[in-house]
Amino acid sequence: MKRYMNMALLYAVLAMAGGVFYREFTKFNGFTAKTTLSVVHTHYFLLGMVFFLLLLLLEKNFSFTNKKTGGILVFYHIGLNLTAVMLIVRGVTQVLTPALSSAMDASISGMAGIGHMLLGISLVLVLVQIRRGVSAARE
Repeated sequence: MKRYMNMALLYAVLAMAGGVFYREFTKFNGFTAKTTLSVVHTHYFLLGMVFFLLLLLLEKNFSFTNKKTGGILVFYHIGLNLTAVMLIVRGVTQVLTPALSSAMDASISGMAGIGHMLLGISLVLVLVQIRRGVSAARE
């Protein structure tokens, strides 16, 4: 349970850093249009901090964590951080507007997509683990 709390705290700090970076980077560059930098903050708060706080509560009640859960969560972390990094890369390119080749533009989108897929798949697998823990707790 302590690990879940530590992860929630880490992602809360990353969320705040993402929000400050978005605000200050766009202000410094005089950028007022929409950018994906604005969603890094919410991704880290909801998919990071809130997710791990919920896992903490569920673990306390149902003790669902096992070795398999740890492996699934590794992929969750990779997916969340890959997604966030690619959102930052996309946002920085939106603010600075460098000339990107179509291949570079597509690779940024593709990597963000891979991060989202890892997140989605690992989220479903964690839910399956929680369901097993709930079922075991009822018996």
